[in-house]
Amino acid sequence: MHQDPTHIRYLLALESSCDETAAAIIDRDRRVLSSVVATQYELHRDFGGVVPEIASRAHVRRVLPVIDEALQQAQLTLSEIGAVAVATQPGLVGSLLVSLTAAKTLALVLNVPLIAVNHIEAHVYACRMAAGRDVFPAIGFVVSGGHSNLYDCPGPIDFELIGSTIDDAAGEAFDKVAQILGLGFPGGPAIQKAAANGNPKAVHFPRTFKNSDKLEFSFSGLKTAVLYAAQGAPGQKAPIEPLTEHRIADLAASFQAAVVDVLVAKCRLALEQRGRKTLCVGGGVAANSPLREHLARMTKKLGVELHVAPLSLCTDNAAMAAIAWEHLERGRFAELDLDVTPGLVRARHSATD
Repeated sequence: MHQDPTHIRYLLALESSCDETAAAIIDRDRRVLSSVVATQYELHRDFGGVVPEIASRAHVRRVLPVIDEALQQAQLTLSEIGAVAVATQPGLVGSLLVSLTAAKTLALVLNVPLIAVNHIEAHVYACRMAAGRDVFPAIGFVVSGGHSNLYDCPGPIDFELIGSTIDDAAGEAFDKVAQILGLGFPGGPAIQKAAANGNPKAVHFPRTFKNSDKLEFSFSGLKTAVLYAAQGAPGQKAPIEPLTEHRIADLAASFQAAVVDVLVAKCRLALEQRGRKTLCVGGGVAANSPLREHLARMTKKLGVELHVAPLSLCTDNAAMAAIAWEHLERGRFAELDLDVTPGLVRARHSATD
């Protein structure tokens, strides 16, 4: 039914797993010919987080204009598209269904292969795209608003989940702490900006599991510690230090330092436990400058090759769905009854492990 995959030159990728409506066109050499992202920050800012119903409605309005813009930027027509890729997991179910419906329709009308993409795996693959060459085997680390996941990746589409958060993801912690400190949404850039003028040692916040030999994260306690430092603990009688600009900067810097310390420590542990010599890092929190700097120092000390997704590929986008080429070249197509798999991806931690 479908054309020979070896004759396909251009792939259209769609992404709407959360609050970004995105389309991109990537050629067989993994060159991004166009990448269009319609953000929704202005729609969710007042709520301090993404509202699923608002997000899905916005995707419906924006998906076709985004596809059209991607085609125009690439100077291609739909008839030249040889395959359609779409992120089907994980994410918000209403959001995922918008791009999946569009992708199925295009694949059917154009009679081209449909490729399912795992959004989280695509974040790691963004490192391979930036490198312009094979970077596997590697430890893959996706750190974002919904995930803090460590993977052992023998190959570009081989992902073994070896560690994740038992409660909140790092990016979610950034958003909640930014709310506590009155810094706005999204929290990552706001915290980093405020922290630039603060003392990272002003307040010693907990670094949960940092010294544990288990590959798991927990940021719930850290969020609570920041809340108590900013607003006082229940029953506290001592006066609370006013949230001046200086105090906010110190709290932001101390919080950021705690998160970075834990993330870097767990990456190091994963590298040592699995014996890998390459670390690939992606996701929205990977845009954090102190995290990048500390990862660079850690990997240099270990003699490990570090690949961090470029800023343009850290936040949600469709270009990183170039991982679809790996599936396409192996003949791994999806059927038109393809469905989404919403929700988070977490490693299984038993009560005793």
